[in-house]
Amino acid sequence: MIENKKITIGNEGKKVRSDFYIEIELTSKGGIGLNFTSKVDSMFGKSNRKLINDILSFYNISNANILIIDKGALPLVIAARMEAAIRKLIKTDKEYLFPIIEANKSITTKSNMRFSRLYLPGNSPSMMLNAGIHKPNGIILDLEDAVAHNKKYEARFMVRNALRGINFYGAERMVRINQIPMGLDDLDFIVAHNVNLILVPKCESADQIHQVNKKIDELKSKNNIANDIWLMPIIESALGVIKSFEIATAADNISSIAIGLEDYTADLGTLRTDEGTESFYARSMVVNACRAAGIQPIDSVFSDVSDMEALARNVRKSKALGFDGMGCIHPRQINVIHDNFAPENKEIIKAQKIYLAFLEAKKKGLGVVSLGTKMIDAPVVKRAENTLNTAIDLKIITKDWMDEE
Repeated sequence: MIENKKITIGNEGKKVRSDFYIEIELTSKGGIGLNFTSKVDSMFGKSNRKLINDILSFYNISNANILIIDKGALPLVIAARMEAAIRKLIKTDKEYLFPIIEANKSITTKSNMRFSRLYLPGNSPSMMLNAGIHKPNGIILDLEDAVAHNKKYEARFMVRNALRGINFYGAERMVRINQIPMGLDDLDFIVAHNVNLILVPKCESADQIHQVNKKIDELKSKNNIANDIWLMPIIESALGVIKSFEIATAADNISSIAIGLEDYTADLGTLRTDEGTESFYARSMVVNACRAAGIQPIDSVFSDVSDMEALARNVRKSKALGFDGMGCIHPRQINVIHDNFAPENKEIIKAQKIYLAFLEAKKKGLGVVSLGTKMIDAPVVKRAENTLNTAIDLKIITKDWMDEE
């Protein structure tokens, strides 16, 4: 136990909301001196004080001076902030955990639709609480670039509790860890808490993937977890681009590869442009590596959150290059991304004709599929099937579309 050391955790300020700021200093005697202010004290003060005392008791804290400023935090935020503060003061592996809500017990598949993935700073609970209502395909709780270095420790507890207790309304639950090797320590806070997919930033080798998977396997075994946890390496350097196929084929649980163009263009020593000439080679390399490996290529974020027309053009260009989705940094980008990655009517009609020709050939026992005068091979049929499944998922057509023909 450490005395006379004051620990501060959480965010404080006029614009901060839904957060919980705590200063705590252990003492040798005097009991608990609590200075507690809350903007929701009249409604939740009694229950919040009980939770605070329960957590102190859980960690056997009986003598401390504590300052708390509550900005309307949920219980899971209060617990994350308090646990992070206490575990900085005492040596313990005890975790104060809430049950995982039913909505966050869902699993995802390797081929899940990943048109959009919304980045959320891992230490900003206010941005997490209602993010799912915007209906992104994935929610990324970010422990890397969006979190200041001196806040990374406390962010781990916040992300862990968010995975367990915040309803993301069906979005795939993703976490971007820090760069390897630091990111390996992040895994202790996410693997056992129903994360669906982990993003591995600035990936430059298969060995980094092997390190991540070794730690994941150890934690899955320790916590008796059977669910698949998918990986999405992020290519952000010239070396990563050159090794993109090596990375894409490094492990069976790699579902996709993303490219991060801000860091990539910085590595090249050039500026990122709307035209994308400087990144065409890298994006094409990533797409080809992913297609050769049978996984999804995912494009970079579009950083101008105010220009929806430019975003739409960028999405259409991304789709034309072969990408299956992209990141977004603001909820208003989600619908634009979905609308422009969705199959167009002419794509759906063509896919229907190809798939019907395939079914007819199969029914007749033919080894060759033809549509008019053109021969159709298996990859073309597979792409048509993917287009139709996407259109069904987006409710553009129904599952019984063949009956409607």
